[in-house]
Amino acid sequence: MFRTRFLLGAGAAAAALALAGCSVGGESDDASDGPTELTFWHGYTEADGDVLEQIVDEFNASQDEVVISTEIKTWAVIDDTLLPALSAGDGPDIVAMPAERLPVYAARGAFASLDDFYADPDSNTANLNPGAVEMETVEGSRYGVPTGFVPLAVYYNKALFEAAGISEPPATWDEWVTTAKSLTVDGNGDGTPEQYGVVLPDHATVANGLWPSLFYGNDGDIVEGGDTAVIDSPENAETLEFWRSAIVDDKISPTGVDGIGADEVFSSGKAAMTVGGPWMVFIAGDNGIDYGIAPIPAGPEAQAASAIGVSMAITAQDDVAKQEAAEQFFAYFLNDENSVAWSLGSGWPPLRTDIPADAVSENATVAALTEQAELGRPLLPGVVNSVDVLTAVDELTQKVIAGGDIEALLAEAQTAIQTALDD
Repeated sequence: MFRTRFLLGAGAAAAALALAGCSVGGESDDASDGPTELTFWHGYTEADGDVLEQIVDEFNASQDEVVISTEIKTWAVIDDTLLPALSAGDGPDIVAMPAERLPVYAARGAFASLDDFYADPDSNTANLNPGAVEMETVEGSRYGVPTGFVPLAVYYNKALFEAAGISEPPATWDEWVTTAKSLTVDGNGDGTPEQYGVVLPDHATVANGLWPSLFYGNDGDIVEGGDTAVIDSPENAETLEFWRSAIVDDKISPTGVDGIGADEVFSSGKAAMTVGGPWMVFIAGDNGIDYGIAPIPAGPEAQAASAIGVSMAITAQDDVAKQEAAEQFFAYFLNDENSVAWSLGSGWPPLRTDIPADAVSENATVAALTEQAELGRPLLPGVVNSVDVLTAVDELTQKVIAGGDIEALLAEAQTAIQTALDD
């Protein structure tokens, strides 16, 4: 189960300084007549890991030209060790990672361009979700293929909804607040609800995408064109005012909660709604919660949600044969049969828009998320210093909910984000 919780700091970027310039295009050093051998690092460890291993095994058995060996590591270990391993000459040939980390490595020459691969009609990339492809793009070139792309959604406790006489999840911001107020219970009147209508973390949020999703709903954003900070806007000020009032004044959500804390509040039955990704299915199931899934409600200007993404890339190690072999696997991974198998096994919507809905209808969660896939927006596509940008957003939202001056905090965030983009 993939949870992009870490979004690590500058350790990987520092390690990049030790990486010699890499480029694909040289001749292979492999003079043997045997199959091309590839090493694949990934962090899938639950049901998604099982189905990925199965796809790799089936690929190996389907032909005798390429053999892939997988190495399972945590996402944090991959982020910490990839560049040093490549610099030492013992890194992987294929690597999976959270999509927001891909630009860090692509900008430092660690990944091979896949533009020619995308142009090949046999690559099975023609019908990929456009947002998923956007998250693979850095300065106009594509450096990865998606293995996951799913918008954040509202997960709600059906039993609490039924007890409150609420039959449908909210569809707009106003309905969201009204519904949350109806579901907030302060039985002893001490000002601290025993049950909250919703839990909306104010920092270190789910995959760092909650507040960007709210900004999108009022036609706001964080970065434009990959290099221009736009967080200091009237639209974002209105969004922050609206949600601070709902959270602090109406007390629909606890304050001072981070993303992991929000999961715990929901899983304990102390909040009727939360915002999350596919991992919430496991959390709800493990805690006996009968859950429903609904899109993040529409804001005044738009309905959109930040999407969690995962990418596979080919490391640039001057070996044409290995790049061609890795691309062969990517095309296999994205074919019709495996697109469906991967979606059902991972619990994420199909990456290809031409996969019919009935192909994944046997998994209710996947079917629900597939209906929402078009709402997904990639988080900070092409932004190299995404960690610093999201840290600035975290500081902004936490201070706003704590009562800080919104205009001053937006100006502060604007400066911090632009500095990170210029660095």
